[in-house]
Amino acid sequence: MKNLNKILLKSITVLTITVMLFSCSNNTQEVRDFLASKNLPIGVAKDAFHVYKDSGRITSKLITPLLNDFSNRKQHPYNEFPEGVKIINFEGKDSVTVSGNYALSYSNTQISELVGNVVVINHAENSKLETEQLFWDQNTQYFFSEKAFTLSTLKDTIYGVGFESKEDLSQHLAKKTIGRLETIEE
Repeated sequence: MKNLNKILLKSITVLTITVMLFSCSNNTQEVRDFLASKNLPIGVAKDAFHVYKDSGRITSKLITPLLNDFSNRKQHPYNEFPEGVKIINFEGKDSVTVSGNYALSYSNTQISELVGNVVVINHAENSKLETEQLFWDQNTQYFFSEKAFTLSTLKDTIYGVGFESKEDLSQHLAKKTIGRLETIEE
């Protein structure tokens, strides 16, 4: 009788495990939809370092402690950088560094939003933009903000609210200038 109970218990266990294994599906779309419905990222990268290349030449680098990939969203897929991001763009010998405490990048529109201690530095021109929020249109390579900003160049410092410029800080437009501090050339 003991042997019969052992055999019966083992048979039930094997049958249960077999049913569980064959009942699982491997439909990727179902998994994506489930993650989207629960507002979960499809992927998470820690200490990410991504190099972008064009024709074998490095064009930019992205560095972030944490990247959440929400590309499973049907309407507005995006990437989230909840612990900040630093992007270094290379144009020939010139480079521009963009950093912020938090960022969102929408893949459909190619618009990115940086928030908190946003700093843009053009290393070749020694110019620096500081603001609390900045939008970046990657298609037109253009920055814009409606927040207070400080733009420092070799010749002066401009304070204002509302700002637009090319991504290398050239051809900028200050919408409302609050003040300007001019340096005296020696």
